[in-house]
Amino acid sequence: MKLNFYLFFRGDCFEAMTLYAEALGGTVESVFRNKDVAAPEDRMPGGEDLVMNMSVRIGDMRMMGSDNSDDMYQTPQGFRVQIEAPSLGHFEQLHGALGKGARRVDMPPGETFWAERFAMFTDRFGTPWMLNFTGSKAP
Repeated sequence: MKLNFYLFFRGDCFEAMTLYAEALGGTVESVFRNKDVAAPEDRMPGGEDLVMNMSVRIGDMRMMGSDNSDDMYQTPQGFRVQIEAPSLGHFEQLHGALGKGARRVDMPPGETFWAERFAMFTDRFGTPWMLNFTGSKAP
């Protein structure tokens, strides 16, 4: 069994998922847009360029997402996408890419009792992130 996740966006899915693929060392597998649907009645409300489904491969994991119309979109809550960085340099690179223009910063990068570096924020697309580099504080 594999655990993957699906993110919803408010018209900026392609921009967000492309950034995530670049920042996380992944590749875009597929992009299916509203305009790709032959029957107009099967399209989502909104423009032709809205993403109906986008898939990004990151290692053996798949991250998927799509745009939602304003009446269907809900702000993400009750979870965070968590990443354990393999090095301090990688943590800084991830934070720089994902945290740029953050909507909200809950915990700026800093040392904690469990990690050499930790941060929590919501990126400019509305995705909540939790970044961790345990380093020398590994149990």
